[in-house]
Amino acid sequence: MKLLDKKTSGDASKLVVFMLVTILATGLLVIVIGNISFQGSRDYKAVFTDATGVVKGDDVRIAGVKVGTVKDIRVIDGDDAAGPVKMAEVSFTVEKGTELTQSTYAALRYRNLVGQRYVSLSQGAGEPGILEPGETIPASRTEEALDLTQLFNGFKPLFRALSPDDVNKLSYEVIQVFQGEGGTLEGLLSSTASVTDTLADRDAVIGQLIDNLDYVLDHVADRDTQLTALIQNFRTLVSGLKDDRRAILDSFDQITQLSVQTADLVKGVRPPFVEDIKQLRRLTATIDRNKRELDRALQVLPIKLDKIGRTAAYGSWFNFYLCNFEGDVTVPGLGVVPVSAPSNFGGERCDLG
Repeated sequence: MKLLDKKTSGDASKLVVFMLVTILATGLLVIVIGNISFQGSRDYKAVFTDATGVVKGDDVRIAGVKVGTVKDIRVIDGDDAAGPVKMAEVSFTVEKGTELTQSTYAALRYRNLVGQRYVSLSQGAGEPGILEPGETIPASRTEEALDLTQLFNGFKPLFRALSPDDVNKLSYEVIQVFQGEGGTLEGLLSSTASVTDTLADRDAVIGQLIDNLDYVLDHVADRDTQLTALIQNFRTLVSGLKDDRRAILDSFDQITQLSVQTADLVKGVRPPFVEDIKQLRRLTATIDRNKRELDRALQVLPIKLDKIGRTAAYGSWFNFYLCNFEGDVTVPGLGVVPVSAPSNFGGERCDLG
């Protein structure tokens, strides 16, 4: 029992030591990554004409090193050459031991392409006197963040020819250069050279595109009268449809009613109609089987109609003449007696045929 208690006590001691070391290492990591300082801080203010994107908790940096954080942003009344304007007052803290002077220059910079910003403090030309805590850096010694919207609008034609990775790389380097952060101008020129090489490789495609566009525009220009007339007629059509929209909508209702009534009508005649279709199919099959006889009858029909027409030439009746007669007559006591007409029974009329 004593051995078991001794082993349990040893394991518990090891667990406690492990937990203490883990807590200390985690705390140290948080302090290093978060750039947390246990020194006191001083409060300052800076006035900007535009502080878009700056939020509470953003970094305050000197030479890229975090020395404080943004506490608050509010709108104040200010003056410029045009008269009274609204400005942004940014309140921030700076660690004790970091002194600001009357010539300290504050600028808003981009941390990344997502839009996060930080306040960059630098020493400018001017009075070397110390800036007391609570004092304000005036708008004359502040600089707003670069307007990315306006900047990238100018680069739109260039970005269309790049892949997404190239756009991100070039955009980041453009921001770095225009914010005054050195060391990236060479990279920017290298990326721009790569872009121009890519465009040069596609000069044939671009030239063909321009030629095709010129061809299309020439044809459109040659038919500007027809195009204008088409647009005017289309506008007239749309205006007419707009004026007659009520009648058109009412006609839709009438068409709906007609459809319902037609459906009822078709429903009533459907069984006989189906039977008619079946009989029509039989008729067409019979005609197809006897098409040779039908074709022969149609060919002979004109000859027969011509002869019938000669017979009816005297009026709206037919004259028939008996030109020949032969037969057998059964006479009681004599049996079957043959009977025939004379050779000239029909006269000249029978010679016409």
